[in-house]
Amino acid sequence: MGEDSETADLHLLHKIAKILNDTRTSYATHNRKLKELAALRSELSPSDSDESSSIRRFSSVFFKTLTPLFIAAQRRTAAAERIVRFVAEFACLRGNSDGGDSECDEFLDEFLRFLIPGSAAANRNARFRACHIISEIILRLPDEVEVGDELWDDVIDCMMVRVQDKVPVIRTFAVRSLSRFVNDPDNTDILDLLLEVLPLEQNPEVRKTIVLSLPPSNATTQAIIDCTLDVNESVRKAAYSVLANKVPLQSLSIKLRTTILQRGLADRAVNVSNECLKLMKDQWLSNCCQGDPIEFLKYLDVETYESVAESALEVLLIEGLIMPSDDKSIQQYISSADGEARDESTCSTPSIQIMEPEIALYWRIICRKLHKSAQAKGSDAATAMGAEAAVYAAEASDANDLLERILPASVSDYVVLVKAHIEAGPNHHFASRQLLLLGTMLDFSDAMLHKTASSFVQELLHRPFEQELDEDGNSIVIGDGINLGGDKDWADAVSKLAKKVHSAPGEYEQLILVVVEELARPCRERTADFLQWMHMLSLTSLLLENGESLYSLREKAIEPEEILHVLLLPGAKHTHLDVQRIAIKCLGLFGLLEKKPSEELVRQLRVAFCRSPPPISIMASKALVDLGMWHSPTEVDKAMGQGLLSQFEDENIDFVPVDLSNAEEDLNFKMLDLLYAGLESEDWRAYTESTEDESVKATVGEGFAKLLLLGQKFPNMPASLYPFVLGKLVSLYFSEESKEQLRFKQCLSVFFEHYASLSEKHKGYVSKAFVPLIRSMWPGIDDGNSKNSSYVVSNQRKRAIQASRFLVQMMQTPLYKSPDSLEESIQAPLDRTEEGLAMRIAIEMVSFKAKKTAAEKAYVLALCKTLVLLNLKSSEQNVIKLMKNLLSRVADSVCSEKDLLKEVKLVLEHLKSLDATPSEELSQDEAKSIFESLGVSYDLDITAPVTVPQTPAPCSTRPAPSRRRVRRIEESSDEEDEEETSPPPSAPNTLMTRSHRASKTAALAKIMASKVKKRDTDEVIEEEEGSSDVTAEDSDESDE
Repeated sequence: MGEDSETADLHLLHKIAKILNDTRTSYATHNRKLKELAALRSELSPSDSDESSSIRRFSSVFFKTLTPLFIAAQRRTAAAERIVRFVAEFACLRGNSDGGDSECDEFLDEFLRFLIPGSAAANRNARFRACHIISEIILRLPDEVEVGDELWDDVIDCMMVRVQDKVPVIRTFAVRSLSRFVNDPDNTDILDLLLEVLPLEQNPEVRKTIVLSLPPSNATTQAIIDCTLDVNESVRKAAYSVLANKVPLQSLSIKLRTTILQRGLADRAVNVSNECLKLMKDQWLSNCCQGDPIEFLKYLDVETYESVAESALEVLLIEGLIMPSDDKSIQQYISSADGEARDESTCSTPSIQIMEPEIALYWRIICRKLHKSAQAKGSDAATAMGAEAAVYAAEASDANDLLERILPASVSDYVVLVKAHIEAGPNHHFASRQLLLLGTMLDFSDAMLHKTASSFVQELLHRPFEQELDEDGNSIVIGDGINLGGDKDWADAVSKLAKKVHSAPGEYEQLILVVVEELARPCRERTADFLQWMHMLSLTSLLLENGESLYSLREKAIEPEEILHVLLLPGAKHTHLDVQRIAIKCLGLFGLLEKKPSEELVRQLRVAFCRSPPPISIMASKALVDLGMWHSPTEVDKAMGQGLLSQFEDENIDFVPVDLSNAEEDLNFKMLDLLYAGLESEDWRAYTESTEDESVKATVGEGFAKLLLLGQKFPNMPASLYPFVLGKLVSLYFSEESKEQLRFKQCLSVFFEHYASLSEKHKGYVSKAFVPLIRSMWPGIDDGNSKNSSYVVSNQRKRAIQASRFLVQMMQTPLYKSPDSLEESIQAPLDRTEEGLAMRIAIEMVSFKAKKTAAEKAYVLALCKTLVLLNLKSSEQNVIKLMKNLLSRVADSVCSEKDLLKEVKLVLEHLKSLDATPSEELSQDEAKSIFESLGVSYDLDITAPVTVPQTPAPCSTRPAPSRRRVRRIEESSDEEDEEETSPPPSAPNTLMTRSHRASKTAALAKIMASKVKKRDTDEVIEEEEGSSDVTAEDSDESDE
């Protein structure tokens, strides 16, 4: 019977193998082969009595047949994929009768129990196939299939473990398996696990699978949206697909909606932007808004996120998804007194219907699109010929006709429409601005229309700041208090309309200056209040921002010199701070238009920067930085005359920043010294009252970052400035106070990313700034004994270590290659290489005494850990030899740290491999020449012998004992053994291989056996050293 059973099983195995082999060729054979395999399984269970044993018998043979699939190499071939799919389909197959279902359920249970151990196997091929088959079964399994809860729990637990497998494809299949259970309220730990591993996952395919598996909920929405910034294109596309198919528009906040559109429409990958367009078009616009663009804009809050809404409308227009119908236009909001639509012949006063913000923005974008299309087609028609020109002309004519039908019928109607919205109050300020921009598409060539529009523009220019009263009855300006109307966008809209109406050369400047001259009369007479001053200065700022030069302002209502001396300088000395701020802004703009900055202007900006409250000093710092970038810092200093001092010009003095908080401080310093003082001041008016994004340090820091990037354009700047400022910027980047200044940190991160890659000279500045920066950041080095708590000191050390590694990364960043650069690169100077930085670090480490404080010891160890991060390459042999000498001294200074000493020795071994002539010694003059090329002063005795202690070697400098002393070991005493240490060997072939404690133990045993009397202290020391040497030699001999 046993032989018959084995023969039957072997026959069954061949049948199953033949079926599986046939499924490898094509998916088309699967349905037929499923029936054959199911029939084969049914033949083994003819009666209910032995059905269970027959299923187990079939299962064992089936699993044995599948074994080669688990042993084969991990290759996702088409044949293997077809077999896996067929096996999963067979496991999920349902029978035609109740008995058949029970038979299928039992086989499924047996199969899952077979796969669970395979998914946890040590062999990754077995884990891969097991997880693959489990994921296919779970995704294909019908809902009505009954599987035991314990078995499902085992499968889920096993897959949750595999989510953190080291093989990415196994993690992918594990996530696919869990995706079916992620919505189960009884398995919330699955969702928590996926959200935990998503930001830590390195493989993009696994991240994509996790994103596709996440269900829509408040806990997952933010994680899905965060994936729209993923570095991988497929992950970003998957995120937008999930947002489109799973997350309804109404469940998202306005901030999240605009974030999704802003990122997706501007994505650099076409597939991702198309997926975002599909989301916006098919789901949000068509399904949620029934194709109504106005309703769609209401979901975006156009007043707050105007640029996002504008981009979305432009994309929809390009795709041809929205276009105004024939019965809708702006004219329907302008009607006559009897309620009928107006035309050009109507003379009665129109009745205006106030537009909503979404409608105003919609019509502005529509009209701008039609206006640009008409101009482009007209230009094409002018350059084309024949039928092509006629086609372009017809398209331009159609666009113009549609634009005329949408815009107001006359200029007077347009003026009435805009005035009605302006007079409607601040709630309609956004719609009023959109309508102002519509004016740039109207034609003002007619004299009467020009007069009407010019009169309206003058009304806009004469319109003062809006204000309100506080509790004490004081007037408070509404808006930013700088730009016309209290809003930068409003001032730009008024300026564009004024330029359109007064398009002739010089007309725009003449218009603004006439109004400025009129508003300046009470200011000259000293009868104007601060609101009149601010209104006049805001118009002056608008003029200077749009002016090309001071020459275009001459021979007008007011001369440029009069603007400076009568309006701007007195405004900068006004008692009201808001007037001072806007006057300082105007001074900066005026200086940009000058050929050379004037002395009065520069002096006033310096005083405002040093002596004024935060909002004004920030504005002054912006003005000074802009002047320095435009005219160069040297030209700005020349405006002040001779005699200005600068500490950057002397590299040998200790830099002491100017104390700006001291009113008695002498300000006879150059511009860069004053600006650098803004970086150095600790508690000097950190933030403005209006916003937390601006501060003196942030403003000056951004300015210095620009100066460092464009340093080649300012050859007269002192070379010592660059490492000083660079070190300070790095220090600010890692400081605690910069955590809240996100804009400043973003600016610096972009600056650091490009600075070291632009030039070798920049790498030299990074190398030179390294040691002074890390030394100043490390507590207890330059500031003496730090009195801060251990927690604060620990954080300071961590920031210093981060800064050191950051600078090493900058040194290791490859340079940008220009197309014109030669393939054979010239070797960089030593001070611009990693070898030069390594020498600076080594010199700094060796400069400390042998007996160090706790802070100095931690500082030296941190420097040594940074030193081993540098990639030392083959260069001049003299440099390699000097590096070996310096690192040998470094090894001697850190001999108490075994791990650290080991790392230094690895660097030394690397240097020895680079040394082509180890027998040749480096001369003192050659070492001095290298130090001079680095710009460092270090007195090194190159002839002094240097030995490298072994790990772990005791830190003794006494010479090794002679062989004659060794023979006196039996007469030594052990009284001083615990206090004395063994000296390092003088040659590599006599290095001790046994630890010092083991040597002492062996010597102690011999001494106790000899029972000799105690000698004097010097003899005991010598005899102990001899015993150590003897035991070391004995150990060597025994080892041999």
